[in-house]
Amino acid sequence: MALFGMTTAVVLQPSFVPWRGYFDLIRRADVFVFYDDVQYDKHGWRNRNRIKTASGPRWLTIPVHAAGNTVDGLPIREVRIDWSRDWRRAHVEQLRHAYARAPFYRDHAAFVDELYAAKPELLADFTIETTIALAKVLGLDGTHFVRSSQLGACGAKTDRLLQVLSKTGATRYISGPSARAYIEEEKFRDAGIALEYITYDYQPYPQLHPPYDANVSILDLLFMTGPQASSFIRPATQAVA
Repeated sequence: MALFGMTTAVVLQPSFVPWRGYFDLIRRADVFVFYDDVQYDKHGWRNRNRIKTASGPRWLTIPVHAAGNTVDGLPIREVRIDWSRDWRRAHVEQLRHAYARAPFYRDHAAFVDELYAAKPELLADFTIETTIALAKVLGLDGTHFVRSSQLGACGAKTDRLLQVLSKTGATRYISGPSARAYIEEEKFRDAGIALEYITYDYQPYPQLHPPYDANVSILDLLFMTGPQASSFIRPATQAVA
């Protein structure tokens, strides 16, 4: 039985303060699934993202740990935050230092403090809740969020993805362009689920510290464009089959 009466779904691994393409996918989705029961990728975007600074791009990283001091092979939902370090204060200070002169930094400073106020044990709890909070700030109120670990899907790769989609009642799936390399498209046709890929083609916006960098956290966009931020997550090129 479908959990939702919607049709368009997106499935993505939870990420830390993601870039604007992530929120474009949230905008397009009736139901957005945080893919939290797949394997954690140690050098990906699960626990870190980039901001612009006067000395170039800088990583904001959430330290993580696990039994045996390794997260290799763990599903994302089991990765724990390392709270032995005061990384939250460091992040807030780095953001203030980098964006104090941004036009809308002061407008969002209290919101950033709220994002960092939580202290959950698990990484996914932190990144998922902050992403949902950011989506609300961007006015993305029409999307329903769910975690794949709540759906009980099994299998691997495309088969697992299709099970997730089936449990949400999706008839249409939207993906980023890189998925063309591994999605088995014929299985989508057999399942009766339309498959679409979006093109990440966004207008540039004013930034501090040239040159322009499109691949930074959504926080950069919020601090620089404020109430206009949502208009910059709509690409010029729409979804293509």
